[in-house]
Amino acid sequence: MSRMKAVQVEAAGGPLTLVERDIPQPGDGHVRIKVQACGICHSDSLTKEGLWPGLQFPRVPGHEIAGVIDALGSGIEGWTVGQRVGVGWHGGHCGRCARCRQGDFVLCERAQVPGISYDGGYAEFVVAPVEALASIPDDLSDADAAPLLCAGITTFNALRNSGARAGDVVAILGIGGLGHLGVQFARKMGFRTVAIARGQDKAALAKELGAHHYIDSRAGNVAEELQKLGGARVILATVTSGKAMSAAVGGLGLNGKMIMVGISEEPVEVPIAQFIMGRNSVQGWPSGTSADSQDTLAFSALSGVKPMIEEFPLERAAEAYERMMSGDARFRVVLKVG
Repeated sequence: MSRMKAVQVEAAGGPLTLVERDIPQPGDGHVRIKVQACGICHSDSLTKEGLWPGLQFPRVPGHEIAGVIDALGSGIEGWTVGQRVGVGWHGGHCGRCARCRQGDFVLCERAQVPGISYDGGYAEFVVAPVEALASIPDDLSDADAAPLLCAGITTFNALRNSGARAGDVVAILGIGGLGHLGVQFARKMGFRTVAIARGQDKAALAKELGAHHYIDSRAGNVAEELQKLGGARVILATVTSGKAMSAAVGGLGLNGKMIMVGISEEPVEVPIAQFIMGRNSVQGWPSGTSADSQDTLAFSALSGVKPMIEEFPLERAAEAYERMMSGDARFRVVLKVG
């Protein structure tokens, strides 16, 4: 049996350990992918710290997988060996639960996530169900494609389903791993793009990413600054702070909506009178399906949206993980595997 390198967590809270494993074989309805790159996401901590209910160890993390189909299981149609593919957070669905029957696959009651439900992309090979596959355009590199399969789809899919139209004021709250992509997508979609972050030192980066306006949340009142621009049709909240979201929500214009994609333990407080008289709303948005991932990749290639990344070899996965979790990385960390 041929062997491969993989980085696994052997128990909740344990270290990331480089090991050798048998190369997995794809079963019915599955394909084997030769991994070229795998992004490191903050959500990988769910695996490393054992925070996901029912998680089984040892487990190989990683749900931002870019690679090439290496082998096909039985019953596969429409995909070929040698084809470039990606797998993101949506790593499979049952097709039978009430949500799947309504076509809401990303919220499947038995949803699978690579690196949680089955071994993920911190490895030379990964096996995934065919419904999890997204085609990668030829003019998008593996390292650039990987973060787009989680951070990218989360911001792109939320914005394109937000109801905002070209020319509307759209604010991106936070310029981090998600936000630096959200600013780019908002600009490329034709929105009047506002970037909001802490500190004047982020202003130049915001403009470089395509923002028309920058609001320093330390220097002034975010809601008031947004109202000076006419009020936001959409605020895409990528920060992990309920307080920061609450401070911005007063900046919504008529029929304005805040879409939350950053997770926080803190609640968001809304001004009720403003929400009634302005028909405002708050909504959460959970990434998307593999078809949405494919759309994200295609739009990114078409429009030139790219993540800002730092690359590490697979053998330095533990160091790369710590770099991502420290918050010092600008802005995504990617393991180069192939």
